[in-house]
Amino acid sequence: MSYDPPDVPLSILHVDHEILLMDKPAGLLSVPGRGEHLRDSLLIRVQAAYPEALLVHRLDRDTSGVMVFALTPNAQRNLGLQFERRHVKKIYVARVWGHVAEQTGTVDLPLIVDWPNRPLQMVDFERGRPALTEWRVARHEERTTRMRLMPRTGRSHQLRVHMREIGHPIVGDPFYATGEARDAPRMMLHAESLRLRHPDGGKALTFSATCPF
Repeated sequence: MSYDPPDVPLSILHVDHEILLMDKPAGLLSVPGRGEHLRDSLLIRVQAAYPEALLVHRLDRDTSGVMVFALTPNAQRNLGLQFERRHVKKIYVARVWGHVAEQTGTVDLPLIVDWPNRPLQMVDFERGRPALTEWRVARHEERTTRMRLMPRTGRSHQLRVHMREIGHPIVGDPFYATGEARDAPRMMLHAESLRLRHPDGGKALTFSATCPF
């Protein structure tokens, strides 16, 4: 799969002495991949402007939205623990294929990497790691449903696999959608908001990025 990242300026949501919040565009890696052709990434672009910036978490290449970077080692440790202990609250917007019948629900399906087909993930009740996603319908559209997804764990491709498993893959998902559901200019998944505690003082803060679709 070719890598043609978008040529767009940095979109800074917030910056202070400890943290930097960015709105990542779809199509851009969070961190460099293997090989020089995959070096361009949000981390590299951020570090060109903020050399002290440190990685805290990632978003999939085709997912847009809020990402937090640490600007000090202390902030990186603090935020890392918040993610590890599931204290960070994340809300995503997704457009999924078909009409979801219920208004709210929970997907509780353990995930593991599908080694012959990595980086794909799959459900595995024996060896998979716990993965929990809460969801609610925002509105029904002509052939799709707009949803808000609240992951309670942070597994790789969690939202993408969970939506496919309930029969409503994310529109435009190059890995897990098929047929007409895959036909879209981008994957319709956006990290809309991130709620965390500031590393300096512990104040609860919520950062949001407007959904582009």
